[in-house]
Amino acid sequence: MRRASPLIAFLTSLVVVAAGLAPASAVVAKQPLIEGYGSYPRLVRVQYSASGRGRILAALTSQDDGGEFTPVVESTDEGASFHRIGAIHDPDGVFGECCGTLYELPQRVGALAPGTLLWAASYGQDSGARRRVGIKVWASRDGGHTWAYLAEAALSHNHDGVWEPEFTVDAGGTLWLHYADETQAPEYAQVLNRVASTDGVTWGTKQLTLAIPPDRVRPGMPIIRRLPDGRYWLSYEICNYGDRYCDPYFKISPDGANWGSPTDPGTRVTTANGDYFQHAQTVTLFPGGPRGVRLVMVGQIYTDAGGTPVSAKNGQVLLVNDELGAGDWYEVPAPILITGIRNEFCPNYSSTLLPVDDGKGVLEVATEDDDGCKAYFGRGPMP
Repeated sequence: MRRASPLIAFLTSLVVVAAGLAPASAVVAKQPLIEGYGSYPRLVRVQYSASGRGRILAALTSQDDGGEFTPVVESTDEGASFHRIGAIHDPDGVFGECCGTLYELPQRVGALAPGTLLWAASYGQDSGARRRVGIKVWASRDGGHTWAYLAEAALSHNHDGVWEPEFTVDAGGTLWLHYADETQAPEYAQVLNRVASTDGVTWGTKQLTLAIPPDRVRPGMPIIRRLPDGRYWLSYEICNYGDRYCDPYFKISPDGANWGSPTDPGTRVTTANGDYFQHAQTVTLFPGGPRGVRLVMVGQIYTDAGGTPVSAKNGQVLLVNDELGAGDWYEVPAPILITGIRNEFCPNYSSTLLPVDDGKGVLEVATEDDDGCKAYFGRGPMP
């Protein structure tokens, strides 16, 4: 989870394959998504808007003379190229922006029509000793070209932060914002909380989604997807849990509103031989498999069962499950190669995936240290 300013000087990492390393990736060429600094990218395909259906949008955190902001870019050729269409300049971006999310409303919520785009991010982490980090929500009613501020859905009451927002609309039509919350320390170093809204402007009291003792355990980085059977998939990492470091887990809710006991850690994600991603997982639904849907995961560091990075595959593989999370996951090649991966903000940190070409291909946007943190995109086949 990010804490430091992105202005720190990262080690340069060239986009090459290390000598003697045969890449698992189907494609190693990649292109810059934007010029300059880029972090924490997110992808969506427009599905519910009356116009522009099928377009692919990406948003991420970048920098200009006014501080950190969110450029919004578009692809009309299935992720082969992108061009900028808009930007979000929150006034608190001068004090830092972190870990944003991009979401398209599948149905009306208050005055927000289906197809409205929502962006939320954490702002204010670099505001000094008296900082209060807030998660602020913006909306676009024209496909990402212009944006309007809606609300501050969560605000820290102390120096600790609120991070990594994620939207969903539950089976009853309520809009939820899930996020990682440090403000309940020292009882919990971090928990997953959620707040609800019926209009995107007024948000309710926070509710616990995951809180696991002892105090050092840190669940975070929630990702939510609605499954074809109407249930809701929630994936997240849990750091400092027993002898594990930031492993991926998941839960499934029948309605997207109720997630069971907050002390239940859920199910851990691994392959048959115990390999798994450490840190910063995201999950995307792809068509295919015996149930008609595949869960595809990307994470920061690919490790063996003992937690040691697998150098021949690190930054080069994705994990897939065809049984809605049940059983073992299996490897497929990633569409782009990311090098220099280590336990630090930027390299392959919270990458994002999207199916293209009717699920026959996969589009990835990921970040890499390349004279600063840069965002790259590329496409490859989905086996």
